[in-house]
Amino acid sequence: MLASYARIARRSGAVTAVAAAAMVALCAVLGGSKGLLAAVIAVGVVIFFFGTSVLVVGRAARVSPEAMMGAAVGVYLFKILVLLILVSKFQNSTAFNPKLFGLTAILLVLVYSAAQVFWSMRLKMLYVEPDGER
Repeated sequence: MLASYARIARRSGAVTAVAAAAMVALCAVLGGSKGLLAAVIAVGVVIFFFGTSVLVVGRAARVSPEAMMGAAVGVYLFKILVLLILVSKFQNSTAFNPKLFGLTAILLVLVYSAAQVFWSMRLKMLYVEPDGER
């Protein structure tokens, strides 16, 4: 993985961690123990999904750009299937608050994505790697 992307991922993760802590506290206040459990599960799902993407695509980036693209598409399909299984498995669950789960997951995805855009725009990096042989 490029060092610049690792920096973007770390900073985005830090911003998302702050939002996750705030959402866990808010869901605990709004929903009690069921809200707390919903927020903790949502944080875990989001960490798993984004962590998987960073690890798999980062390893594939060391091989080639084509492998990186294939890995990104494969991980995306895997995450969609896992999400489909989780939603079907827990749609009628009364163990946690599904609305607070969804709200937390969506908010964290938006925060992480916005942080990636923000840190990518602030990072000064070359779009084209100069040819050192010429």
